[in-house]
Amino acid sequence: MSFLKSTACAAALLLAAPAVSHAQSADAALELLSRAITFRTVKTGEFGPNQTPQYANFLKDQLVAAGFPASAIEIEPIGDTAAFTATWQGSDPSLKPIAILGHMDVVEADPADWERDPFTPVVENGYIFGRGSVDNKAGISIIMATIIKLKQEGWQPKRTLILAFSGDEETGMATTRHLAQKHKDIELVLNGDGGGGSLDSNHNPTVYSLQGSEKTYADYTLTVTDAGGHSSRPTPGNPIYRLTAGLQRLNAYQFPVSLDDITRGYFTAAAQTAKPEIADAMRALVANDQDQAAIATLTADGGFTGTIRTTCTATMIKGGHAANALPQQAQATVNCRILPGVSMEAIRDQLQDIVGDPTIKVELLDTGTIAAPSSPLRDDVVEAVTAAVHATYPDVQIVPSMSAGATDSMHFRALGIPSYGVGSVFMRREDSFSHGLNERLPLHALPTGLTHWETLLKAMAD
Repeated sequence: MSFLKSTACAAALLLAAPAVSHAQSADAALELLSRAITFRTVKTGEFGPNQTPQYANFLKDQLVAAGFPASAIEIEPIGDTAAFTATWQGSDPSLKPIAILGHMDVVEADPADWERDPFTPVVENGYIFGRGSVDNKAGISIIMATIIKLKQEGWQPKRTLILAFSGDEETGMATTRHLAQKHKDIELVLNGDGGGGSLDSNHNPTVYSLQGSEKTYADYTLTVTDAGGHSSRPTPGNPIYRLTAGLQRLNAYQFPVSLDDITRGYFTAAAQTAKPEIADAMRALVANDQDQAAIATLTADGGFTGTIRTTCTATMIKGGHAANALPQQAQATVNCRILPGVSMEAIRDQLQDIVGDPTIKVELLDTGTIAAPSSPLRDDVVEAVTAAVHATYPDVQIVPSMSAGATDSMHFRALGIPSYGVGSVFMRREDSFSHGLNERLPLHALPTGLTHWETLLKAMAD
């Protein structure tokens, strides 16, 4: 069965009778997601041009067909991509707006590597396959279907809602910076590309993560240079050996452990359902984040290492220029995920100290990311998210969480705007293929996602 129709047919589906059933909205969400996957919203490259602007225009068409004025929707070209904004004016102008965040772009996918073409949606065995089926076109499609349903039913938010969809979250985040500056006077952000629920192997819900902070993503280059020479006359200045020695010192180093309100809240909540030994360690760490026995228990398998400390690891290396010559240069890329409140420049200086060799030059690369503080756990947000999750999964525990990074929220948090990852998708770990091959979304995530977002938006906007 094909889930691709023409834009006219999609508009007709979305313009169904005012009393829109949940099943109709779920079908509309699937249609929106299917169409979304067909747009190659990737930076222009060897596989073709960036189609994010076309996808943005498709989203505009759906909102206009549902009754939103075209004047309320703005698509702004930025480089080869675009930023998308749609404003639903609230009835009470004294209330500051809420932004609903998502990103239209996806990670590159080489069709030769996939079992199915990554930009052709395929529905089979209870899943929809395709690049972006989860990250983040599922989020955008569910949000869009929810907004359209509420509009058709005549609901009117008291607080203005702003759909702010970026076009390069996976790369430079230029559109994100633009959107954050454009909407810096809003009350808060609800980000569909963060947070979310977990299912066990038997599809039973286990926990929901409310993302209130994220680590800062940072890339550094470590470079060693030398005059080189003939390979028959080795010298102690060989850049490959000097760089290797520095990387070995980095590999042996452990950054200090530090918790904040988000991670303390996470461990406090997670301890209620964790295995006894892990639960005891979580409680001990909350009481004293320098408890070495607790740290050792929680990091034994690497599962919680990223939650409690900054991490830096070598991810790429290159060096030399000829098999029969001493290398003139060796260079490594080190990727760091930095705890909130710590600057990228401070980590650069710390890396220089850790490698222990002043001839290894450490430089911070510009990746478009920015350091940002954690968001406060606001009662209104926690209550609304709890209601949204419990509308489908009544007994699931809500746990505050810190993402390993990076999402668009960082640019809003950096401006002092509270931002929360409140994604609706519940998935098993074995179904998670975001950024990888054969990305897929369980179809059950569409109707439950609609319930989630409708409950959440009504609670926050009214």
